[in-house]
Amino acid sequence: MKRGLAACALFFCALSCGFGASAETIELSFDRAVGMIMKESQDLKKAESNLRKAEAGRDAVSANRWFKLDGSATYMNLINVEHPGSPTVIALPPQLIGITGGMIPPVLEMPDNMFMAGVTASQPIYTFGKIGNALDSARAAISMAQSGKEVAARAVRYAAAQLYWATKMADDAVKIAQNSYDKANEAKRLLTSAGRPNRSNLIKIEADVAAQSVALSNAKFNRDSAIWMLKAMAGIDDADDVILTTDFPNSFNALPAQKLESNPEWDLYEKQAKMYEASARSHRAARYPTLAATAAYNYVAMGNDYKLWEGSKSQAAYWGLSLSVPIWDGMSARANATMDAMDAEAARQDLDKSRKLKTNEFNTAVARHKHLISNLSSLQNARDLAAKAYDISKSRFAAGQTSAVELAEVQSALSQMEISVLSAKMDILMAEESVRKIGAGK
Repeated sequence: MKRGLAACALFFCALSCGFGASAETIELSFDRAVGMIMKESQDLKKAESNLRKAEAGRDAVSANRWFKLDGSATYMNLINVEHPGSPTVIALPPQLIGITGGMIPPVLEMPDNMFMAGVTASQPIYTFGKIGNALDSARAAISMAQSGKEVAARAVRYAAAQLYWATKMADDAVKIAQNSYDKANEAKRLLTSAGRPNRSNLIKIEADVAAQSVALSNAKFNRDSAIWMLKAMAGIDDADDVILTTDFPNSFNALPAQKLESNPEWDLYEKQAKMYEASARSHRAARYPTLAATAAYNYVAMGNDYKLWEGSKSQAAYWGLSLSVPIWDGMSARANATMDAMDAEAARQDLDKSRKLKTNEFNTAVARHKHLISNLSSLQNARDLAAKAYDISKSRFAAGQTSAVELAEVQSALSQMEISVLSAKMDILMAEESVRKIGAGK
């Protein structure tokens, strides 16, 4: 009985595990794959965090424009060091007693317990640009973070497109390798079905079949590796099957005439320079005075025992203006301003360098796209001719008019041309992605 229950338990456990581990078939178009990869990208998540950090920095700087309100509460128990346990007394000078005409006793007894509570408020009125320039720097930092996020988004999209098309090419390469392997086996069948085959041709055909088998195995490994990477970057479970639904286009249109006018990397360096320049002005302003309004309220209760509220109580309040003037800071404000100014100059130099490099990269991508399109038709024509050459060689081989070596060479040339056409199409697509990444980004 126990064995039967154990067997049932194992059966239901295996059944539930099987249902839990069922694989799902996911159809991935190019746009869907790119969207999933961008959603999973750690670089984009970091860029979003940097943007939120910059916004928090702006809020922190902006808070310096508003009033500050501080509260405090203090309890003290006075101890007579000379006579512990006795009340603390203060002897007044005779001159003070004489002035008051004896109205004040010569010795004052201080209460043992004292409680003080109060609030203090301060509001900056004019800081000579310390807060205003710091706020301009924080706003520039936000714009810089936004540009950095756009730079990251374009880089991730380009990498996602490259990964998708590389995986699609690896998938199509398996089909090409499988076709070559099937044709090698077909050539072997033709040779063996024509009576007693030539031993030399048979050995060469066997060698070609073995070579095509290895090529097919390598192509499958490369495809599986590419699909594994695509799954990892898109957040797809390893157990799921992936079908790539977007095929390589058969034809391509030329890109419209365009000139690189803007780039998010340029915006990033521009905002970075402005951020450092504003920060430098803020540090220079640290050498100037600060005018602020201030106010306070204090409540004091004193007594000889813990019943403070039955003793003497007093209140005090004030308001006014305060002017704080830095006299000597060891030249720290000047040094900080100089460092920011040099950082701004470095950002300007990076901007100038980026303008030159990105413009050249953009123009090269446009020219490369045009060049590759012009070559594609020639490659496709060469592939079609290679296919016709294979058909002719196959017929001649079946009739015993050519050797297995020639047939294998023609088949190899056809496979290479098919791979070349795929590679050319991928290069054209990635040239388009390069133009999108550098240029308008649409």
